Amino acid sequence: MPAPARRSLLASAGIPLLLIAVHATNDAFSAMLAALLPTLQARFALSEATLALFVATLSFSSAVMQPLFGGVADRVGRRTMAALGIVTSTVLLSLVAVAPSPPVLFLLLLFGGLGSAAFHPAGTSLMRIMGERFKELAVAVFSSGGTLGMAFGPVVILLIARTVGLRFSPLLGIPGLVLGALLLVVLPKVSGVKQARRISFLDPKLVMSPVGALSLAGILRSLAFVSFNNAMPLWLAHARGFAPDAPVISWTLAAFALSGGLGGIAAGALSARFPRRPLIVGAMLVALPAMLLTLAIPPATLGYYLMVVAAGATANAAVPLLIVSAQDMAPGSMGAATGMLMGFTWGTAGVLYLGEGLLQQALGLAPAMVIAFLGLLPAAALAWAVLARRREVVVA
Repeated sequence: MPAPARRSLLASAGIPLLLIAVHATNDAFSAMLAALLPTLQARFALSEATLALFVATLSFSSAVMQPLFGGVADRVGRRTMAALGIVTSTVLLSLVAVAPSPPVLFLLLLFGGLGSAAFHPAGTSLMRIMGERFKELAVAVFSSGGTLGMAFGPVVILLIARTVGLRFSPLLGIPGLVLGALLLVVLPKVSGVKQARRISFLDPKLVMSPVGALSLAGILRSLAFVSFNNAMPLWLAHARGFAPDAPVISWTLAAFALSGGLGGIAAGALSARFPRRPLIVGAMLVALPAMLLTLAIPPATLGYYLMVVAAGATANAAVPLLIVSAQDMAPGSMGAATGMLMGFTWGTAGVLYLGEGLLQQALGLAPAMVIAFLGLLPAAALAWAVLARRREVVVA
């Protein structure tokens, strides 16, 4: 094979793999917070509502702000945004476990999350371009990189806690510095996507279009996912009596996230043969009973982990298909549309989780989780209605 052809093949394979690796690393740090919640609660004597505030803070900065950063990436390019994003998120979030006080922890989550917000829209748009005719599968694989990181992040941080101690957790920020440098070297300076005409936090035209309605369905779906991911460690520690750093906590989060990534890939692959609408709606409807059963089956048993896997796979399967649907509806504002479905939905769900924290204090952990899980029903109904007329609407 000629040298230019070898270099072209390396670039075509290397860039997607690098983007997946960066996505996995970034989301691993975001996922560590859920695993650390019981430890932080014991260290600072925090209430469930205060813990929910920390979850909401990270969700707001890392996800709600994605439409803004997506618009910036559409205008100024994606390479710099992606590199700065991964460096900022990994360096600051690696300090969460050693934060000396709740106010410092709040600031680390706020500013560390902004780095994640900067990376996601740029990385997703680049991955879609690399996917060409297989855009759904490409976005699904990229999304699975994030869920892979979410799977291993809790395992890594609690393993460190049980062995060498959390004082060594800041060393985890080093890979982020390396990946940031690689992005600056490998990614092209100019994207092939048409530049956006303006930058805004939320484009009113998108918000009032079917993209906005699809985002609402995504918010309700994400709230169920966020609730499971953040309340389950507390439920295992308080209702089931496990230690704050017990392996069952990290393995539950790992199984839930990893199966979520596999569910997204499976949905992306199936979309080549089946319509998106039944795949999206069907996954949401199956996720509800699976999530509810995790609260009924004894933890750390085979049946429990099987149900966690089923819940994660079906709860996350709709994500890449919702993203691509929004991108198709707004081809002239792809970055902003991606930010709405990939970040704004997750972030808004995280902010709404603050209200669930209050419900946890008033009603208990399990009843509050059930309420959040039931949001999958209106999410499925709304997605069905919006996608029924997907081909009729395109936002310029």
